[in-house]
Amino acid sequence: MEYNLKFLRYNERSILIEWPAIIGEIILKSILNYKKRIQNKYIKQKVDIINTYSSILIIYDFTIDNLNDEIFALKLLYEGEKSFYEIKSKTWEIPVCYDTEFGFDLEQFSKHKELSESEVIELHTKPIYKVYFIGFLPGFLYLGGLDSKLFLDRKSTPNLNVKKGSVAIGGKQTGIYPQDSPGGWHVIGKTPIKLFDINQNPPCLIQSGDSVKFVSVDKSEYHDIEERIAKSSFQLNPVL
Repeated sequence: MEYNLKFLRYNERSILIEWPAIIGEIILKSILNYKKRIQNKYIKQKVDIINTYSSILIIYDFTIDNLNDEIFALKLLYEGEKSFYEIKSKTWEIPVCYDTEFGFDLEQFSKHKELSESEVIELHTKPIYKVYFIGFLPGFLYLGGLDSKLFLDRKSTPNLNVKKGSVAIGGKQTGIYPQDSPGGWHVIGKTPIKLFDINQNPPCLIQSGDSVKFVSVDKSEYHDIEERIAKSSFQLNPVL
């Protein structure tokens, strides 16, 4: 399916391409497919390509001298090439401990939603989430597929230090904090898995288009995995 895209100058070295502002897997496939075409076009040049729910930002390693020519070439690339690349995706199971030691907002979150803590955990672990894009922190996964019963606006007063690995809900989304940072989402659990490591290639194993399934583990299992990670005897592998 082809869309009427908008091509805009973002700055002197960047072009923003916008799809209809819709969150969905059909749009995601279109974005990732076009992203692949752009990567192939600039395979011999250093170009960063960042995608969101409904856009792509191309960051060139050179100043765009003729914006119209570059946009025209990008339009031809989108409209002229009919081949559709197969986007290989993986499914990852992420262990999460929902004990209130880690999920310090779980009790209050459950009360606000008029659900038991076990119901929140069941609703959170049931879906297979789609990874739409990665940002605002390196390795932060933006996941689609949260059960509407768990939708809750972000906190009015953010926490100053949310720990790395914290699993949280904010608005209509759920995600994992890849590093210690301030955050206004409701923390309901924690994973021992390192989502982002600058020393590995790629730094983030999970990519846009992949799927994530949360698996509930108790504190003993959590600490066992944490210890194995510290000893480099644990490797996160895709299940599909």
